[in-house]
Order: sequence, then C-alpha cells, then structure tokens
Amino acid sequence: MDKLVYVIGHRNPDTDSVVSAAAYARLKVLQGMHYCRAGRAGKINPQTEYIFNRFAVPVPEFIPDLVPKVAYYLNDSPVSVPADISLWEALERMERESLKVLPIVNQDGTYKSLLHYNAFAKYILQKINPHKKSAIPTSINLLINTLRAQPITVFDETEVRKSLIVVAGSTEETFRAHLSAEMPENALVIVGDRKEIQRFCIEKHVRALVITNGITLEKDIIELAEQNRVSIIISPFDTSSTSLLIIYSTPVGFMGDETIQPVNLRDPVRKIRQSLSQSASRCLPVVDDENHIAGVISEGDLIKESNLEVIMVDHNEPTQAIEGIENYKILEVIDHHRLGNLSTRYPITFINKVVGATSTIITNLYREQRVPLDRPTASILLCGILADTLVLQSATTTDIDREAAEYLASITGLEIPQLGRELMSAASQINNRPAEELVRMDMKEYQEQGAHFTVSQVETDTPEELVARKDEILAELNTVKHAGKRLFSALMVTDVTELTSILFVEGEKNFVAQLSFPKLEEGVYMLKDIVSRKKQLMPLLAELVENTQ
Repeated sequence: MDKLVYVIGHRNPDTDSVVSAAAYARLKVLQGMHYCRAGRAGKINPQTEYIFNRFAVPVPEFIPDLVPKVAYYLNDSPVSVPADISLWEALERMERESLKVLPIVNQDGTYKSLLHYNAFAKYILQKINPHKKSAIPTSINLLINTLRAQPITVFDETEVRKSLIVVAGSTEETFRAHLSAEMPENALVIVGDRKEIQRFCIEKHVRALVITNGITLEKDIIELAEQNRVSIIISPFDTSSTSLLIIYSTPVGFMGDETIQPVNLRDPVRKIRQSLSQSASRCLPVVDDENHIAGVISEGDLIKESNLEVIMVDHNEPTQAIEGIENYKILEVIDHHRLGNLSTRYPITFINKVVGATSTIITNLYREQRVPLDRPTASILLCGILADTLVLQSATTTDIDREAAEYLASITGLEIPQLGRELMSAASQINNRPAEELVRMDMKEYQEQGAHFTVSQVETDTPEELVARKDEILAELNTVKHAGKRLFSALMVTDVTELTSILFVEGEKNFVAQLSFPKLEEGVYMLKDIVSRKKQLMPLLAELVENTQ
C-alpha cells in the first residue's frame, strides 16, 4: 500500500468537522499531496448530509477506527505469479527481486498458495531421490522456456502431464531394454548425438526427445518425429544441466504451500502476529476482500513506521480523536478549540485560531496559499462556518468568520441569510431520531482535574419536542455515563430560533448538586442566552468539575 494521509475530524462529527476534513484534504491534493484523503470518525448528521448532497461533494470516507491494520504496513507493490509458469521462472523472480516468498495465483487472479524456500527444497528432494522414481509434471512449452531450448517438432505443447526423465547414458542394448520397461509415451528422453537411440525413441513414441549440447539433427530424424508426433527440442546445455533444469520446468503451482492461509488487508495487526511468527520465512500473503493478492507482510514490516499518517482537524484532544490515532504520526492539527493534552513524537504544524469555525481557518489557508476555491468546496466551507456559528449569531463568532463568510458568498453567489435558514431547518430534522443517536450525534469527551465527562450538542427550532422525551434522553445519558465511568454526561439542545439552550444532565450527586442553572424538570436545565458549547458552556462546567474534586 502506498503512503496515505487521512485528514480527519473528531468522533461523532458535526458539520464543521466533516467540511473541514473534505476541504483541507482537497487543498493538500491540489498542492501535490495526492495521497491525502478525507475521512470522518462517525455517522454524519442530517444537516451535514443535506450540505454534501446539495452541493454534490463526496462525503468523506467513514473510518470506524485507526487500530493498526495490515494495510497500513504494506510498503511494496503486490508481487505474484500465475500457477502455470515454471518453477525456474518463479525462482528467477525471487532472486532478482530479493523475495523471501512469492504468492501464487489462480487464472482469475485469486490467491492459490505460497512459494517459499522450504516448500521448494521439499519438492526438489522428492524429485532427486535415487531410491524413488518420480514423475515430473510439465509441458513442452515449459521445457522450451526453462531450457531456453530450440523447438524442432512440437506437439500438444501446452498439455501438462507427469513424465519420467530418462537419460540415454548406457549402451544402446541396455537403454532399449530400460525404455521398453517404462511407459515410453510419458518419457522425456535426454540424449546426445546417438542417432540410433534417437530413432528408437521416436519409434517407441516417447513424449519428447531433449537433444543436449545444441547438437544439430539429421533431416530423416526430424521427418520421422513429425510422422510419429514426437516432440523434439534442442537444449544448449550438457546432459547434467539439462536433467536438472527439467525438474525446474514443473508449473510452480504444484509446489506452492497451500497450508499457508492469507491475511486480509483489514485484519488488525494483533490478530496476525502469532500466525506470522509461525509461518515460513516469517511472511504471510495479504489479500483484499475478493481474495486478490495485495502484497506480503513480514515481521520486519511491523517494526517499521506505518505508511499511514494523520492530519487532525476541528479537534486536538486525544479523548475526542478517532480510536487508535496514537499509533500514527500526526502531521498537522488545524483547530479552534481549547488545547488538550495532545503530545507528539515529532514537531508538527499546529494552527489554533480564536474563531467560530475550523472552516474559517481552512478558507483562509486557501487564500494565504493562493489556491483557487472551486464553487462546491467554497459552498460547503460557507456552510461549515454558518453551521458552527449559528449563522454568525453565536458568541464564538468573530470578525474573521464574518469576513470569510462574505468572501465565500461572493464566490458562490449564495445569500447568507437564506442559506442560514435552510441549514438550520436541515439541522432541526432530528427530533424523531432515537435517543441513542441524539446523544451520540455530536458527543465530545473531556477530561478535567482527572474527571471524565461528555457533552453532546444538537440544534433544533422546536426544543420543546425533545423536552417531552426527557425520560428516554436521560436514560441514554445515564447509559453513556456508566459505560465510561464518567462524572456526568450531558446533552445541550440549542434553540436556533431563540438563540438559547436546554441542558439534559445525568451525573454523580455531588456534581449535580452544584448545578445552578434554572431547572425546568428533574435533570433538565435552562441555559439562557447560551449557544456555544466551547466558549460559553464548557468554562462553566469546567469550574463545576474543579469544585467537585
């Protein structure tokens, strides 16, 4: 697998997170980083789906996790050979490319078996055992290619069948008796310039005559072979070398190790470690979902750095990042939130701005780096800004956001007020969603003073409908709280019409007792004039958490 860089936002992504990933990945590709790809760490919400559908922009690829997988450690292009080539050709390739193993594939390209030196040695030992006659499966064409032989007469050249190697090295009388005792039609006779033996073999209808040392045949022998449909090829090598090379003319599929099962590109590395340590040459073939060869993975590959790297957008806290991100090199962070406890092994590009949306930062990066924005990308960036700032009404909105939005509107021809109403309407189509989906739709995990907690946020123009469902929402928050042994879990429901919010909370008694917001019902509080989780709610909650400890 070639190098890959995922540009990805936080878990349970909101619109700004998904838009930022898509737009920044496109910027990187336009700058020559063709291996950059946008990803998302969760299901998109109705508003995000509406935006990407409306402007015909592909939704970033869903990445369930970044737990180390086989695909992320494959560095070489896939190498394989068809089962019908000769063992000699396969071994030549292994030597030429310094391969420890070589996958063998069927005619349709699917994995068949694995050639490794142990399997090769076992095969050769069987064939050269002087105490046991062993037939060699081969074809005339494979003999010609392996011996680099000159074909003289050729019949049924593609047929692969088992044949005995017979060397005409004894007296004529002894050889005649020996050949007659065998099955001549399956014999490959190796002979030099012994015309009478050549004639006798042809009359016995041997499968093929292999003439050594590049000897020229007389015309009557060739004519006799044609009449009797006996193949004749001329080897440039002596008898000893010719005999040995014929063994290597066997189709490689006959000695591939079929006991070695391939691993899948998507298999977790932890799953394959034991199989890898027990395999021949400490290597395993890797296949895709259609069982086609994707490469070979070795123990040495797992020691090297992965060929996957990550750019984080719209977050910088590990607790909010996709699972497994700690296993990879982080190249950049583009964000507008508070700083978490992220640490990296290398210096990175870290851009953190006091603005209302990461989409604002991405927009200005296009401008600063003089990369033209196409209308679809400009359109989704405008949507990202408007969604994260509640159409520029949130307390997090800055003049930088407003200027970026006006710039994007001038490119796209979109009217900000009208687009804002349409986005808020799309965001409001959530009231009939299951409580589990509502709570996890834009859920962020935080850590303060050693305490863990989650705060989710959804937007609607009819918050009273969700208040009516408080029992199921609080039950789901309680599930989330206990699953992660958290201090509390909360859902912030923002009224996009009145620019105020309602907070659902399930938490430990000592924390809930400190909540001083106006209580609407048990577990439900009014957050008057609060619409920003980041800038308005989180500082209040952080102070309460500190007082609880």
